[in-house]
Amino acid sequence: MKKLLALLEKLKFTKTQMIALGFLCPILVGALLLMLPISSADGTVTPFIDSLFMSATSVCVTGLVTVPVYLHWSLFGKVVILILIQLGGLGVVAIMTMLLIAIGKRITLKERMLIQEAYNLDTLAGMVKMIIRIVKGTFIVETAGAVCFAFVFVPQYGFLRGVFYSVFHSVSAFCNAGIDLIGTDSFVPYVSNPIVNLTTMFLIVSGGIGFTVWWDLIRVGKDAKTGEIAPRQMWSRLMLHSKLAVSVTLLLIFVPAVLYFIFEYHNPETLGELGTGSKLMASLFQSVTTRTAGFCTIPQGELKDSSTLLTLVLMFVGGSPAGTAGGVKTTTVAMILMSVMCFVKGKRDTEMFGRRVPADNVRTGLAVLTISLLVVFTNIMLLLLTDGAEFRDTIFEVVTAIGTVGLSRGLTPDLTFWGKLIIIVTMYIGRIGPITMVLAFGVRRQTKGDNRELPEKRILVG
Repeated sequence: MKKLLALLEKLKFTKTQMIALGFLCPILVGALLLMLPISSADGTVTPFIDSLFMSATSVCVTGLVTVPVYLHWSLFGKVVILILIQLGGLGVVAIMTMLLIAIGKRITLKERMLIQEAYNLDTLAGMVKMIIRIVKGTFIVETAGAVCFAFVFVPQYGFLRGVFYSVFHSVSAFCNAGIDLIGTDSFVPYVSNPIVNLTTMFLIVSGGIGFTVWWDLIRVGKDAKTGEIAPRQMWSRLMLHSKLAVSVTLLLIFVPAVLYFIFEYHNPETLGELGTGSKLMASLFQSVTTRTAGFCTIPQGELKDSSTLLTLVLMFVGGSPAGTAGGVKTTTVAMILMSVMCFVKGKRDTEMFGRRVPADNVRTGLAVLTISLLVVFTNIMLLLLTDGAEFRDTIFEVVTAIGTVGLSRGLTPDLTFWGKLIIIVTMYIGRIGPITMVLAFGVRRQTKGDNRELPEKRILVG
């Protein structure tokens, strides 16, 4: 990593560009590995575009696939995919940092600064300790998930295959990848299985809530346990970011779950034939998985238009920052909505939970949201031009790619060469976009013209 950083600095790459390359390089290496005959179940060479697509969807933790994962790839290919998912979920910076620590190398200031930018943190203090905690926490949660899955998969598939399936799906769920080995119907066969549903939802939310929220909740919990604060003070002691991430996450889980239950209650293709308990569980699962996970227990192509629209909104919002989820992020959308509410109420600043949000923070959020919308609209038009698919399916495909979700209405396997390339680019932008956009607009150095004060002139709005 040290030599690589030195080379990139000589080539005058910024830290933002280093992070972008950090995701691009594994995608290309993974594509070459998946092209090998040993990677396919029948021992043939997989076309480069399909190998590239599979590698991209794994590293970008999306879940869209052009070939059936359970059928096309060999055990070697599936292991490569599993490694790519883990690499994409944790991030290249975290993996490389752990490798340097493992071989006894000292983490320099430049590498700490790269970690800071990769996770969009405000301070350089405790960078290495944070990476270690992230990796340890990830291992513990994924192991717990694999153990829970094993109660279902080992009896069904046998010990060795069942254990591998348990590990694979635990990593895929925690990393919000949504790639499964079950079949073409994802988790639809387990729509009424509480172990699979609850374990998957727990892993999705754990990965998507963000690592910084983990440590904040643990910190406050320890303070309450030792008696330093009263239990009723726990909420007030959380950071503003944690309060916002937790609040919006809970809101976007339970409110949409109720709406899915209402919208799909009588739909025979989704919830209509299920019992009340299974309907509630499937509605909750649909609400959770749309937040960039990609597993499904009900067919997405059979959803009513109202449910499809709700799914599009949830996929675009995504999870929380500094985690494994994609999308424009819960905190970004909440901050912008609160800015609008504060403006309507006549307040000068954006206020949340008794705190004022800096104007630069709000502008960064607006930039992330606007650029993401521009990417969505542009790629929808391009995909309509190259593939000419049904309008709803095209919109769904692009939004699920930019949000790194992986849910599909069945269009992915039928994409043309150019359609696959468009979705690959969209997934890549979706994975690195929120990070690079925040860095580009949030920590850019002042230029010579920034010190000028131009004459003020108002523009007519609305």
